[in-house]
Amino acid sequence: MRLIIFGPPGVGKGTQAKLLSEERSIPHISTGDMLRSAAAGGTSLGKKAKAIMDAGQLVPDDVMIGIVREVLASPRAAAGFVLDGFPRTSDQARALAGIFRDLGITSYWVLNLEVDDEEIIRRLGARLVCRKEGRIFNSETDGLTLTSQCPECGGELIQRDDDKPDTVRKRLQVYHAQTEPVIGFYRAAGVVVDVDGTNSIDVVRREIRVLLNDLQAR
Repeated sequence: MRLIIFGPPGVGKGTQAKLLSEERSIPHISTGDMLRSAAAGGTSLGKKAKAIMDAGQLVPDDVMIGIVREVLASPRAAAGFVLDGFPRTSDQARALAGIFRDLGITSYWVLNLEVDDEEIIRRLGARLVCRKEGRIFNSETDGLTLTSQCPECGGELIQRDDDKPDTVRKRLQVYHAQTEPVIGFYRAAGVVVDVDGTNSIDVVRREIRVLLNDLQAR
């Protein structure tokens, strides 16, 4: 099964992608993992990406697309994959369609996780991070505040700048302007499966399982 998981920041793409990877025995391929792996692998594209990242710059489309092509063409992805974090723009979506054609990939689905902006702002605003260990907690479900200590190591809990409401709103503006139009590209191809992402992790997981089983049974 070949899947692209899609949705705004904070919707739970990474969590559901990991669960799908475990359930379906297919690799979870995230943008960050691809870049780190390419840089560590020392390929020509990997070296180029590493130099760009070390300089604190964004990896340009031509390099990112090349890395995606290498990963999807590798034995690792031969039996399927969950692609997380790519494509982010319509140009990237068109490039990915070209990669799929070149690799003979004709069957795939886009899981579109839907959550409204205010819920995302609330969710990310409740996220606390241990400064020492990087563990993530939820102020609502874990009963913690910024004055609490990390339950695991006793370290300081902080709220990352990326999770503060003003920053989240800016991230969502970028998403709506640049990334959300990508879903129209896939709707035109008839491969979008909409999923209500407002429920708990387990409920969303079960809904995805039912939807995918239905698609496979057709």
